[in-house]
Amino acid sequence: MPVPIVLCYHALSPSWTADISTTPERLERQVRLLLGRGYRAVRFTEVVQSPDRGKLLAVTFDDAFASVARHGAPVLARLGVPATLFVPTDHVDAGGLLQWPGIDRWRGGPWEQELEAMSWAEVAALQRSGWEIGSHTGSHPHLTTVDDGALDAELVRSKAACEQRLEGACTAIAYPYGDVDARVATAAARAGYAAGAALPGRLGDRDPMRWPRTGVYQVDDERRFRLKVSPAMTTLRRSPAWGAIREWGPVARASGRSGQQVD
Repeated sequence: MPVPIVLCYHALSPSWTADISTTPERLERQVRLLLGRGYRAVRFTEVVQSPDRGKLLAVTFDDAFASVARHGAPVLARLGVPATLFVPTDHVDAGGLLQWPGIDRWRGGPWEQELEAMSWAEVAALQRSGWEIGSHTGSHPHLTTVDDGALDAELVRSKAACEQRLEGACTAIAYPYGDVDARVATAAARAGYAAGAALPGRLGDRDPMRWPRTGVYQVDDERRFRLKVSPAMTTLRRSPAWGAIREWGPVARASGRSGQQVD
């Protein structure tokens, strides 16, 4: 039986070679491929809460890179696809460039402007166009490494900022780095979130607060993407044996574990 596909993107650029970036042209081809297979595009929380979890597709973006509004929104508008944006609220309108471990190495160089953050006006414009806006915490930490007080503060502060700025309920969160455990998921539910987006290696779990997504990255050309979203690979990644299978050479290379950060 078909299962929902939730894609996770970050930055979009015609030329940036960062692992977390892909091109607008690839985004369009990838989404068109799934629409052509009969998937129906909905927002992230709709996938989590839908009683009919067949051929649903959710396109999500973490981090609120300005390039998503610039390059991604027009592509998805042409396709009639709503998306979900997860916003690290401390960084929006706070100096222009996103900054945390993992992307800091791009600061000060020729690609620095790729780190430009969205403004709240841009986020609000996406919301008005039909996008779901969720939280990506406040400062973008590894939530499993912070103490309980800091964890609660990150979750509550970011939710409140989204609701104040956008004048609507913020019910979804994506965990930075896909980093979530039972303590973090419980805290997110306690903070009032109804859906949590993760990036696990295995796609088998369907916990609303740790919903699995498929990351899409620089390495995912057409061949790799088709394999990632194929029924065979999806079935494998739902298997309890996936942890062992993914270490096997051919599968590791196909799923992006040959020296690349994929998901």
